[in-house]
Amino acid sequence: MRTLRIISIVAACVIVSCQKNANAPKQEERTEATAGSTAAPVVDRRPVIVTFGDSLTAGVAGRSYPENLQDILDGNGLSYRVDNQGVSGDTSTDGLARIDNIIAQHPRLVLLEFGGNDGLRGVPVTATEKNLDEMIRHLQKENIPVVLLGITLPPNYGPDYVKPFTEMFPRLAKKYQLKLMPFLLVHVYQKSTLMQPDGIHPNGEGNKIVAHDVFELIKPMLAARR
Repeated sequence: MRTLRIISIVAACVIVSCQKNANAPKQEERTEATAGSTAAPVVDRRPVIVTFGDSLTAGVAGRSYPENLQDILDGNGLSYRVDNQGVSGDTSTDGLARIDNIIAQHPRLVLLEFGGNDGLRGVPVTATEKNLDEMIRHLQKENIPVVLLGITLPPNYGPDYVKPFTEMFPRLAKKYQLKLMPFLLVHVYQKSTLMQPDGIHPNGEGNKIVAHDVFELIKPMLAARR
């Protein structure tokens, strides 16, 4: 009798186990169910503002000015996505080589900042101006608004080079009727607490001020999309 009881219990356990296995989803079904429950990626459909330039745009350490600009736009209820297309070390020649990639994004606005590396390398001003001119023409041909962000050079480069270099930005802005910031770092470059040790790039705090200056310049162009 005892033996029969043990056999009955074992048989019952086997039956229950089989029923559970029969009801359990197969591995393929579990995988499909898991895959099906994964949320689709969210597509950011906000119009794009491209910040296009060199290391002053890309940022060196701390948050870049485009990152801070995004915060300001969000805080003001302005629905735009800032795409930072700054590349450290880029010259105006590099920028011109990348212009088709910028156009392909169909941005609502381009903030154009090049020339600093040209100047530091002693590239002829006429060559830099020609590259900037071509970038602006390509963008305007596609009906993409452009804001020009100028830069200057340390005085030790000499007035014969610094003066025409600085003057090319307002000249281009006038030619193409662009909004212009003659010197991107105007409110930070003389304050060591706002600059990197190299004296060329703003630090995180400096870039907050740069972003605010840029925002004030472009704000009238964005108000309609609040």
